[in-house]
Amino acid sequence: MQRLDLHFYQKYDTLTLANRLLGSELVHDSPEGRTAGIIVETEAYLTDDPACHAYRKQTTRNAAMFGPAGSVYVYLIYGMYHCVNIVSAEEGKGEAVLIRALEPTEGIGLMEKRRAARKGHGNFTIRELCNGPAKLVQAMGITLAGHNGTSLLDDASLFIIPPKHTDFEVVTTTRIGITQGADLPYRFYIKGNRFVSKR
Repeated sequence: MQRLDLHFYQKYDTLTLANRLLGSELVHDSPEGRTAGIIVETEAYLTDDPACHAYRKQTTRNAAMFGPAGSVYVYLIYGMYHCVNIVSAEEGKGEAVLIRALEPTEGIGLMEKRRAARKGHGNFTIRELCNGPAKLVQAMGITLAGHNGTSLLDDASLFIIPPKHTDFEVVTTTRIGITQGADLPYRFYIKGNRFVSKR
């Protein structure tokens, strides 16, 4: 299975990468089984952006964000949910692309099981499995301990494969759930896709 390589992550600036990741497929080969989903929504976070975790300085929490392009940055929000990001700049800079929503393609039953274990019930439509950054982390089995600071390259169990189709229109708009930098057009999603978190 072809994976996006180091050159792909290095050749684009963060905003372009956030756009180019749309249509690609995020895959996790875990001991429980494989889950996968098409990336349908992203947000970019730049080092000079007040909403970016790297805006002030490097800390223990955001250290992975300062790693090399193509590595993984997982962080905790609200003390109970996790989000996954793809590091997108040269080492030491601190920029990343947040994966906001996926269109599930493989391992649907396993996704439902993981989401049910966290939510306390299993009454999900397929659209509800990954239509938000915390939801997709749960469904894909991505963890802070297991994936933060790891690489998407080589023999990693978490990786991204190139898009099968690119004949879609991309919508560019402002980001969701932030107060600082809320006017910046750093959110991208596939137009008309029903798995996007919010249109």
